[in-house]
Amino acid sequence: MKIFFITSNRGKVEEFSKFLEPLGIEIVQLNYGYPEIQSQSLEEVVRFGIEWLKDKVPEPFIIEDSGLFIEHLNGFPGVYSAYVYKTIGLDGILKLMEGVENRRAYFKSVIGFYYKNRSHLFVGVTHGVISTEKRGTFGFGYDPIFIPEGSKKTFAEMTIVEKNKLSHRGKALKEFYKWLKENLKY
Repeated sequence: MKIFFITSNRGKVEEFSKFLEPLGIEIVQLNYGYPEIQSQSLEEVVRFGIEWLKDKVPEPFIIEDSGLFIEHLNGFPGVYSAYVYKTIGLDGILKLMEGVENRRAYFKSVIGFYYKNRSHLFVGVTHGVISTEKRGTFGFGYDPIFIPEGSKKTFAEMTIVEKNKLSHRGKALKEFYKWLKENLKY
């Protein structure tokens, strides 16, 4: 089965491809921009994206939105994570966290799958802390400053396989994988 992934992020495509490979699913990147509504909920952002895309791109397709929610910053950057990353970057986040003891944060991922005129959402959350410095060369986005619970490594210090076992996206992918197996008889 071929599933179109509507994203400009090649790193996400690689993570999805690696994870869904055992099912024989081919992930095809389709760089097709769509508006992201301003909302406090990643689920609302994904639902809106699916509705906007469903008559414009081939199906089945997936979209994914994720955010980094930092406790000390009252959940910021949250749904604005992509914008904040582009504007102040990792250095900006580390500057905001200078001298802060409470470094708890969580990543949340919402995968939206559109197939046979129906949408399905899959959610994953990973708790952890913000590091005091950038570490690692793998991954993308906030990976160099996020250390998941139970690890000493940032996501950027992990291989894709290691990261998928712990990450918010990996957890959402597990739910998606399970749904595909149950509903598409893989």
